[in-house]
Amino acid sequence: MKITRIETIWIDDQPNTTWVRIHTDDGLIGLGETFYVPRAISAMVHDVFAGILLGRSPLDIENHWANMMGTVNFFGFAGSEMRAISAVDVALWDILGQHTGQPIYALLGGRNRDRIMIYNTCVSHGPHQDFHRWREQERTGELAAELLQSGIRAMKIWPFDQFGVSLGGPVGRRAGAEAVGPVTHFITREQLKKGLSYVEDIRRTVGDRMEIAIEGHARWNLTEATRIARALEPYDILWLEEIMPPDNPECYARLKQDTTIPLCVSERLFTRFGFRAVVEQNAADIIMPDMAWTGGLTETRKICSLADTYYLPITSHDTIGPVALWSAAHLMLHIPNAMIMETVRAYYEGWYNDVMTERIPIQDGMLSLPERPGLGTALREEVLRRPDVHIEVSDISQRRENSKG
Repeated sequence: MKITRIETIWIDDQPNTTWVRIHTDDGLIGLGETFYVPRAISAMVHDVFAGILLGRSPLDIENHWANMMGTVNFFGFAGSEMRAISAVDVALWDILGQHTGQPIYALLGGRNRDRIMIYNTCVSHGPHQDFHRWREQERTGELAAELLQSGIRAMKIWPFDQFGVSLGGPVGRRAGAEAVGPVTHFITREQLKKGLSYVEDIRRTVGDRMEIAIEGHARWNLTEATRIARALEPYDILWLEEIMPPDNPECYARLKQDTTIPLCVSERLFTRFGFRAVVEQNAADIIMPDMAWTGGLTETRKICSLADTYYLPITSHDTIGPVALWSAAHLMLHIPNAMIMETVRAYYEGWYNDVMTERIPIQDGMLSLPERPGLGTALREEVLRRPDVHIEVSDISQRRENSKG
């Protein structure tokens, strides 16, 4: 069996999600996915990795990972290079599963659990306008009650982002900040109280029946992160996630000494080498890799083993796309130190089902997987015929094709 064709696919409706499909000469198609700047991902796949992969067996997954990493590491790997590797890697595992007739979790070594608890990241899409309800309408407690009624017992919000420095600089700083932006060096008492009010509303409405995770989006310096963490301590928070950039693990180690809130770090880190300092310097309580950009299944399972060596739990990160969720689920059912999975109900009850052949099974706040080969799902063929689709192809003859619609 040989790799004969590689496709990169994205649609204008979801402009940051890139799918990679790998075809073999016996008709199997493996599917992977990553997030952010599809044209850069496509360039890496076709200009660099196609020459490494085409004509080779898709089953030599570890060797392919080493070859791709060895190539891009010569120039610096931590960006579109690693995102592309991540998508290719998952597609190869999907092929292996289809070839052997086994789910990916079985190939990894089998399950440690048949289902896992999820939490809902409260973003808006389609009928579920969760972000608008908790942030703009300030009905966080009401949203928590609704999630509990559906069986979801954990949720994530980011109430302090709005007070961060805007990307607009001095002119745009009053326009409102979102998740993306530079580090902010001061939060007022009034802003701190406002951020806490969303958490207070949850506790006032549903008590301690809801687990609350706080996302920080790396918007704060050490001093303000410490103030935020200490202010959250009375509310029994599940974790404080990426409240500072993860580039300096020593700062997280200092913060960890100054708060009782568990610290969660960090989807922005690439490969096991990025996580090594965090784990070894006692800079986190919970490890959160995102396999769609930290190296796929091959590398993320090593990150999970590193964390397990230090008795640290894993929570998967995913607000990216359906394939990332399915592949993370395979890993989280397998690893012994899985804690909880991130999901977005606005997505898995929405646009994910417009592009995938199968719905991911979620019931009563728990996620499971069917015993189907590979990922257990595939990209709908009609996606390839959408008017807003972009497809680039490399085939065994090294020809590259581009098409839209």
